[in-house]
Amino acid sequence: MKIIVDPETCTGCGACVSACPVDAISMEGDLAVINHAVCDLDGICIPACPVDAISLGE
Repeated sequence: MKIIVDPETCTGCGACVSACPVDAISMEGDLAVINHAVCDLDGICIPACPVDAISLGE
């Protein structure tokens, strides 16, 4: 399992970056990018996304 960002839906607002307690999310241009080596899969970023661009996937 891993946290994934839908690049078609992500608006680049940065809400997920602020929500992540382990600093596993950064912005590359207008897209949130998950550092899977750091991500602890707590999922706090999922409800923080106002456009539902973040989910738990394979």
